[in-house]
Amino acid sequence: MREDTSSHYPTRGRVILHVDMNAFYCSVHAAEQPDKYAGKPTAVAGSVELRKGIVVTASYDARRMGVKTGMLVGQALQKCPRLTLIAPDFHLYRKYSAAFMNIAYSYTPLLQATSIDECYLDITGSSYFGTPLEIATDLQNRIRDELRLPCSVGVAPNKLLAKMASDMKKPNGISILRIRDVPKLLWEQPCAELFGIGHKTAAKLREMGIRTLGQLAAADEARLKARFGVMGSWLKQAANGIDHSLVEPDNEPNKSIGHTTTLPADIQDREDIRRVMLNLSDQVCRRMRRQKLMAHTVQITIRTPDMKTITRSRALTVPTETAEEVYHEAWELYFKHWHGKGPVRLLGVTLQNLLPRSEAAIQLDLFDYERQPQKVQLNETIDQLRDKFGESAVLTAGMLGNDPSVMIRNHKLRGTSLQKDGRRFDYDETE
Repeated sequence: MREDTSSHYPTRGRVILHVDMNAFYCSVHAAEQPDKYAGKPTAVAGSVELRKGIVVTASYDARRMGVKTGMLVGQALQKCPRLTLIAPDFHLYRKYSAAFMNIAYSYTPLLQATSIDECYLDITGSSYFGTPLEIATDLQNRIRDELRLPCSVGVAPNKLLAKMASDMKKPNGISILRIRDVPKLLWEQPCAELFGIGHKTAAKLREMGIRTLGQLAAADEARLKARFGVMGSWLKQAANGIDHSLVEPDNEPNKSIGHTTTLPADIQDREDIRRVMLNLSDQVCRRMRRQKLMAHTVQITIRTPDMKTITRSRALTVPTETAEEVYHEAWELYFKHWHGKGPVRLLGVTLQNLLPRSEAAIQLDLFDYERQPQKVQLNETIDQLRDKFGESAVLTAGMLGNDPSVMIRNHKLRGTSLQKDGRRFDYDETE
């Protein structure tokens, strides 16, 4: 059990490490099967047999041949005919992730995991293990020797600069970035190179005549705040290498999110079960999306009138946040394990093996890959409508006894629109 380290600690004079695992998925497979994958151009990709999946990540040998993340498998093979394609194994990745985090945790309890393959460490109070550079070197060596995995480590006085430093030398690099180094090393770079500044923000900065981090560091703060609000102050501070954010060790996502309902009467009719399952799937996915998580496992709970409880689960090939997909899996589990066996008193749907949406390497075939942004947009739009008008604003027809397609119920939605499957729907006041 990790000790409680959530209380505030001084932000001056800190020493922060950022550990970034290099080509993590490919490196894990090379560690597991070195004879097969080590030192070879590899890429983790789905739909390997159909050759129309998307490259999730590529080894450095493959990157030198022009293979990039997000590239179609067919394109990657044109760039590198010797490329070895590997199907994702998320259970294996989580195993190695936990292993390298445990090594890092041995140096300080102030560890914040930000994704499956990176973390921050506050080693301000860890001088027992040596100087910051000695700790970074020892940590890197242990991860290499014990797990056979490469990593880059950034050493800095704050999280922002530690993150920037870890990107400076890959693979297997250690970089130190002090605030006094920022003008020389960062100010000539475009604004988009600073961690936390996306392409849209960088475009807005260019419209203001601010193209480099040096220009941003010297910009008038009032002008930045007028354009970006409170973020304007952060932009100027960040460009000057200033970051007061804390390493937050207790910022861990829920391990599962579930929703159950005790029914007003025992039911066993097929359509009644479907309707309840759809409602449960919808509610639990909405709760999960609020935390920006995705699920690898769907579990159902069934309780009979004599209070016997049955749970069944199924691991998903790729993570999901969509109610339609969760409902499909939940219904399949029910139909396989209980349909026709008698009435039920309680039903539940639980999502397990959760991970942040930002780290979910969603590997889809070409068709689903193209549809994914539309699915995300649809979910976000529905959630926004419900946040504004209430849970009953958007239901599915399946909840009312028909097929599970999106249905608008609230008359307050006048003038709103919804994106579904790439099409726009506008709603007036009538239902």
